[in-house]
Amino acid sequence: MTDDFLNYTKSKGNDLKTKRGSFPGLKQGDRWCLCSSRWKEAMEEGHAPNIDLNATHSKTLETIDISDLERFNYQ
Repeated sequence: MTDDFLNYTKSKGNDLKTKRGSFPGLKQGDRWCLCSSRWKEAMEEGHAPNIDLNATHSKTLETIDISDLERFNYQ
């Protein structure tokens, strides 16, 4: 996670920073599973966090081109 992405997704109505119930709230540096459509939207608007391509499900390739995923792979 990055602060930039967390602020971006909050502006879209999905506040991942705030603790609610058993959800701990996320902060910069945390690892979290994201849906491919939100990640792609963030990428297109310049706010996508880096990913761990080894932990990314192959079904993601139905939504996002491998070259885009490789550009954001942090390893």
